[in-house]
Parts: sequence; structure tokens; C-alpha cells
Amino acid sequence: MATKIYAALLRGINVGGSVRMRKVAMPRLRALLEGLGHGDVRTHLQSGNAVFTADHGDEESLAAGVTAALEREYGFTVDVLVRDAAYLKAVAAACPFPAATLEGRQLHVTYFSAPVDADRFAAVDQAAYLPEEFRLGDRALYLYVPDGLGTSRLAGALARPSITKGLIATSRNWNTVTKLVEMTDV
Repeated sequence: MATKIYAALLRGINVGGSVRMRKVAMPRLRALLEGLGHGDVRTHLQSGNAVFTADHGDEESLAAGVTAALEREYGFTVDVLVRDAAYLKAVAAACPFPAATLEGRQLHVTYFSAPVDADRFAAVDQAAYLPEEFRLGDRALYLYVPDGLGTSRLAGALARPSITKGLIATSRNWNTVTKLVEMTDV
């Protein structure tokens, strides 16, 4: 298998909130990924974004390996999605909102572990949340929140357990989406 470049997206680490913070230091994450045999390991921000190369496995097996290694290292489970460079670039290119005219905090992508369809979101009355909007993509949801995520009512509705049941879902703002595309563009 040829060497490919991937991004690992860790869910729910190094963020505050009502739950106890699950801290994963980026230097330790880089060492952990290198210990798994991955090359060219780099991280972005403190919120669980890592880029690496691998010449074995696929997205699911790579994510499972990172998840298991994190649990051994830290003693708690961290959901991990691994996506290759082509996928990240395609998601960014397919954005249905005018990303170039928006601030990074106004546009987010939620990456899912499996494909999602409109039926999963049928209970969400989009008109009730305007001007906030969402659109579905390839294992992704694009969320436009003009006043930012912190005050978004729609984001809360989309994160209901009845909607995300059976999925790993992790979100990134547009600045991080584009930075990951840049970091994985070889």
C-alpha cells in the first residue's frame, strides 16, 4: 500500500464545559501516533487535530488503533475519526455556504463516522432556527451560525442523542477545516 496522508479528529478533548475536561497533551499525542508507526506527525491547535502519514490500514482501522492507544495512555476513551486528504479537500470544496465571505466562527463542519441522510434530521424544523441553517454532505454536516456556535440554538438541536445515536460526530470551525486541508495537501 502506498503512503497516504490522514487527519485524526479527536472528539471532546481539551475543551471546557459542564463535564470534566479530558486533557490530551499535543506533544504526547504526537509521540503516541509516532509510536503506532505513523510518520510526519503534526498537530493543530490543542483540540485534537493531528495529521500523519501511514502506509497501512484504512480510515476505520487507523481510527481504532488511535482510540485504543489513547485509552491505554490516558485511561479514558476518546472517539476518533480518521479521514484522508482527498476526503477533507472534497468536503471543503463541497461547502454549500459562501465560505469565502464568512468568518470562520460562522461556519462549521460536523464530521460523522458513517453516512447520514435527511431522515435522521427530519424532526428538526429548519425554519424555526433561521437565519441559522444546515446542509448535509458526504459523512458531514455544514452548519451556518451567523452569531457563532456559542449562542446557536440549531447546534443544540442537531446534537440531540436521538439524531447522533450510533454515530461518532465531531465538529470543527471553518478555519480548522481549511487548515486541515492545507496541512494534508501534499
